[in-house]
Amino acid sequence: MGYHTFDAGRADKLEDAQQRYRFLSAEELLWALSLDGGETVADFGSGTGFYTDDVAPAVDHVYAVDIQEAMHDYYREKGVPDNVELVTSGVDDLPLDTDSLDAAFSTMTYHEFAGEEALDEITRVLADDGRLVIADWAATGSGDHGPPLDERFSGAETAKHLRDAGFYIEYTAVRPETFVLIGELK
Repeated sequence: MGYHTFDAGRADKLEDAQQRYRFLSAEELLWALSLDGGETVADFGSGTGFYTDDVAPAVDHVYAVDIQEAMHDYYREKGVPDNVELVTSGVDDLPLDTDSLDAAFSTMTYHEFAGEEALDEITRVLADDGRLVIADWAATGSGDHGPPLDERFSGAETAKHLRDAGFYIEYTAVRPETFVLIGELK
C-alpha cells in the first residue's frame, strides 16, 4: 500500500532543522511519545536520524529502522548516539522481538510503508499499551511540500487504519499540510 521512499541521494535535505521543525517540532514529538526515560522505542523510516537524535537522549534504547542502507550510511557519517541501533528493514518484516517496544514513531514516512502487513508487524513488536505516534503529510494538503497528494493519506484514513489494527486513537491534529496521530495499543 505504501509508495516510493525518499531519495537517499538527497539525504542532506532531511537535516534542514528549520524546514523539518516547521512541520513537527522535537518538543511535540517528545510530548506525543510521553516518555519517562526507560523505554525502548523504534523510529520507522528513520532516514538520517534527524528525529531519532531528538528522542535518543530521552530513552534507554532506540531502533532506527530504515529500508535504505544508504540512509544508515549517512547517519553513521553524521554520528550515531550510543543508545541507537541501526536496523535495515522494511516495517512489514521487522527483525525485533514480539512485545519488545514501549513506543514507536514515524515522522513523514507512514505513506511509504502504510499497509496491513506493516501494521500487523507494528502491533507484534509493540508491548501492550504501547504507543505509536505518526506524523505525516496530509492528503488534504496543498502538495507544495512532501510527496505528491496521491501518495498521501488523510488523518481520518490513518486513524481508521490504526483502529482496525487494534489501536485506540488518543489524539489527532490535522494541519494544513500534515497530521499527527497518537495511538495506544489495546
